[in-house]
Amino acid sequence: MTLQSWLQNGESRLRTGPHAERARRDAEVLLQHLLHCDRAFLIAHPLEILTAEGAVRYYALIERRLAGEPVQYITGEVEFYGLPFHVTREVLIPRPETEHLVEKVLSLAALFEQPRIVDVGTGSGAIAVALAYKMPSAKMAAIDLSDTALELAQGNAKNNGVGERIRFLAGDLLAPVAAERFEIVVSNPPYVAESDRSSLSVEVREHEPAMALFAGGHGLDIYRRLIPEAYDVLVPGGYVALEMGHGQADAIGGLLGDAGFKQIEFTPDLQGIDRVAVGLRT
Repeated sequence: MTLQSWLQNGESRLRTGPHAERARRDAEVLLQHLLHCDRAFLIAHPLEILTAEGAVRYYALIERRLAGEPVQYITGEVEFYGLPFHVTREVLIPRPETEHLVEKVLSLAALFEQPRIVDVGTGSGAIAVALAYKMPSAKMAAIDLSDTALELAQGNAKNNGVGERIRFLAGDLLAPVAAERFEIVVSNPPYVAESDRSSLSVEVREHEPAMALFAGGHGLDIYRRLIPEAYDVLVPGGYVALEMGHGQADAIGGLLGDAGFKQIEFTPDLQGIDRVAVGLRT
């Protein structure tokens, strides 16, 4: 059958699943991944024949998506802040909401001539790589507990031309840099409450790493440890910038205040949800 026919079949199959509204786009992305082509190629070559082997492989990709596996894990690719990243099931898929965190850090970093910035829980390296890419003068460090994640992040840094400008360190929160000082600490830590597990989509609940998602009964366990550690490694006049979940602003604001941070402020995402918390160490 032709590419056009297989694309129609893939779309029809995906419309029977939980993400019917994305069926056409997902079917296209999976076919592009299979053929190593872009969307323009599919549009320009609708009558090209898909081989029998290719058809079997495409059908297998469609079934994985139908079972709830995120497209990003199937293809191994995702775009974040306009940059390409490789992702696996060992790391969270970077999300558009996190770009608000990057934007906030960029605005804070502009206050310093050569900011020293540490990204805690770097995962795929999305935040650290985006910041290094946009700020050649910054001195970046990125920390993660997972050696697998660090290896992936290093690969993403290299692929985006900033591999030599980020130090990747293994360890728990800020322990690897406890003796150092920074102008900015940034983190998108686990912040989902265990009690909210059942409310998550199958995509997230069954496929993304639990260690990078859940943080105790109220989703605050990591913040309780990270915020005081951030205060200790920041220079006077330095900032901590944290991504957070819906309804957590009051609790995180309290934790920042208790740790000694001043000028605490929150930045909303496009849905009006407070998404980024910032505190100043005076």
